[in-house]
Amino acid sequence: MSARWFPLYVLLTIVSLAPAAFWNDDSHYVSLGSRHGYYIVRPDSQLFRQLGLYEAPVIDTADPLRHGYGADALAFEFNRKGVLIAPPAYIAQALPNDFYTRRIGLLARGHATVHDVEATFGRNHSLATRQDGFIWYYALSVYNPFEESGGGRR
Repeated sequence: MSARWFPLYVLLTIVSLAPAAFWNDDSHYVSLGSRHGYYIVRPDSQLFRQLGLYEAPVIDTADPLRHGYGADALAFEFNRKGVLIAPPAYIAQALPNDFYTRRIGLLARGHATVHDVEATFGRNHSLATRQDGFIWYYALSVYNPFEESGGGRR
């Protein structure tokens, strides 16, 4: 009888050890046309790793020392000439902000340049170099009131 329950026990053990972000990962691409679109990416998701967004200035709102304050990020990948070579990415912990999604959706891959991105988002970005170019990251301050008191957990 115990041999029957062993696979179920193993499965429940694995599921309990899996990170919660895995189950809530709704990272995806939003297409707005042939050259327009953007990624909505959850921090530490499979798509986050696939896109190589390791240097993103994301700060977890669930950090008990931050009391619900954190940072989402925007990522723009350029070639060496400063032309956008990949769709922008919005790295969001919760719901993405419409203000930013509307603006990143206007940037055409293959046409938008560093000057276009700076004109839209300013010069306050961080830089990560790549073999074929570079990525600019913009930190977006966010506040999650549910995390202020530990997410409602006591």
